[in-house]
Amino acid sequence: MSIASCCLPLIFALATAARPALQADELRPAGIFGDGMVLQRETLAPVFGFDTPGVTVRVGASWTDDVRETTAGVDGRWKVALETPAAGGPHTVSIQGSSKVEFEDVWSGEVWIASGQSNMQWSVTDSANPEEEIAQANHPHLRLFTVPRTTAMAPAADVEGTWSVCSPDTIAGFSAVAYHFGRNLEAELDVPIGLVSTNWGGTRVEAWTSEAALRAAGELTLELDQIAGLRDGTITAPNVEELQSEWWRKHAEEEQGMNAGWMEAGFDDGAWTEASLPHTWADLGLEAFDGCVWYRRAVELPAELAGRELVLEIGPVDDMDLTWFDGELVGETRGDGSWQTPRSYAIPAELAREGRVVITVCAVDSGGTGRVGNEPEGMRLAAKDGSGALSLAGPWKVHAGGSLAELGAWPRRPSFHANSATALFNGMIAPLVPFAIRGAIWYQGEANVANAAAYRRRFPAMISDWRAHWKQGAFPFYFVQIAPFAYAADTGQAAELREAQALALRTPNTGMAVVMDVGNPVDIHPRDKRTVGRRLALLALANTYGRTDVVASGPVLREHRSEDGGIRLAFDHAEGLTSGADPPTCFTLAGADRVFHPATAVIGERHTILVTSPFVTEPVAVRFAWGAADVPNLRNGAGLPASSFRTDDWPGVSANE
Repeated sequence: MSIASCCLPLIFALATAARPALQADELRPAGIFGDGMVLQRETLAPVFGFDTPGVTVRVGASWTDDVRETTAGVDGRWKVALETPAAGGPHTVSIQGSSKVEFEDVWSGEVWIASGQSNMQWSVTDSANPEEEIAQANHPHLRLFTVPRTTAMAPAADVEGTWSVCSPDTIAGFSAVAYHFGRNLEAELDVPIGLVSTNWGGTRVEAWTSEAALRAAGELTLELDQIAGLRDGTITAPNVEELQSEWWRKHAEEEQGMNAGWMEAGFDDGAWTEASLPHTWADLGLEAFDGCVWYRRAVELPAELAGRELVLEIGPVDDMDLTWFDGELVGETRGDGSWQTPRSYAIPAELAREGRVVITVCAVDSGGTGRVGNEPEGMRLAAKDGSGALSLAGPWKVHAGGSLAELGAWPRRPSFHANSATALFNGMIAPLVPFAIRGAIWYQGEANVANAAAYRRRFPAMISDWRAHWKQGAFPFYFVQIAPFAYAADTGQAAELREAQALALRTPNTGMAVVMDVGNPVDIHPRDKRTVGRRLALLALANTYGRTDVVASGPVLREHRSEDGGIRLAFDHAEGLTSGADPPTCFTLAGADRVFHPATAVIGERHTILVTSPFVTEPVAVRFAWGAADVPNLRNGAGLPASSFRTDDWPGVSANE
């Protein structure tokens, strides 16, 4: 299955192997250094770059008489540790090697990395109230650096970019979340703030993680092996068309349904499972199955459609399909890239016979969890002119056929792009290391909604990976939980991704900004980035800068117990717990049958809520805001919302890679 691509650009930056260190005749500091930069205050800040091997490099600064000295290595790299002063400036930094470079307008302050996918990339121009925000963006002590979107098959040696002073002339295209985060910190701390924005829309967490970390965790080994082969030249592009044709020949000869005649109108499918379409294979418990799943549906064709040209629509099939009408092959989609394309196949008039006809679909999924159909109205059989439409949504007979383990992996042309594992760590994170930072903020997760179970492992692994590379200890890492949005055919995947993000709080020195109240159920890019940036800043102010007067968290479930035919919930961070003028919304309750029903929630004393439902007399589990697009109203007195949560640990619906 293809990864969902929220604002993933159609044209990727050129994928490169690691850029070699510059072996030149003159000095070149790393690209993250420049005029107008902010250096992390009161630390030993690495200053690094390239020069001719063997050349002595000396680094000094206007705030100290101390000069640090080193020698460029055989690869041309050099690095020194420069002791930085208390917050302030402007300063200069001088570097003398085979030539001389001097950086001016340098400030000592707080430096933060801002990274993620499109909601972090989203610019001030495209956010709420852009004219007002841009006009007020005169913050001379807020400095901005944007990393160009670049992929690489191995860690890149350097990055290009420039530092700019935050002003109405420079802020328009910068990350809105990062800007509002930095603006809040500057106002509260009264120190210079440096923001390094490195993000790419539509990208999954695996792309931002190093090869070493993924291999150590046993993640995506086959994908990493292919990337390694592309990098070292042992894998080259084969004649994929021939290989795919050979795969389909094997399918025709060896796939069990093809051999058993499952497409024939008279085949007895009485022993097959009945399931309602549209659905994903996760709904069938087949989220880990790659291969062929067969579908059959008997339809009574009325006289008004008999003898007419018909159109058969079954919606998108993830990834490929063969489709029969009364035993005759009427449509097929055999190649890559059509997993979101609705199927529409012509039925010749001579096949449109009055009475019982059977539609058969062999769906072939090449990876991830498969799907047949999207919206019920997109599944129908009708005359060519659209008249006499018969709905095909609802019950079908379903049976798993041959797996890819039996038929062989689907042949694909080797490729490397922004969503390849390691691509963005190599191109957009590695070249920043070891530039001294205070911490990182992160807004990503939408591209991993279908893989929440894997995200539980991979997101904490990425955080630990960055910390291991920077060698600055467990630096602060604050992230945004994904906002409400009506993901297509969601059956709990989005809530499970939010749950996976919440579980990442077990990783030391992390914090999560909840935005359940500022999402947009019909827009995956909510425009209010000011609130998002402010909530990230609250986490930093409270947890990193020790501000005891700041409330940084919304209500967090502490415990639950049965009470009076309901379940009572108790919360931390819930002073002033409220739902405004209306009762708390988005609560559901289930009994031992695990079927959830709408519930009533009443706020009680000591930061508790009693949840009951007339449909559940013996409740055992509560879920809150478990719908993908739920926008609940529960918050504390500081106006910070509660995250979605559940009290049960029942198996989820997300694919587990």
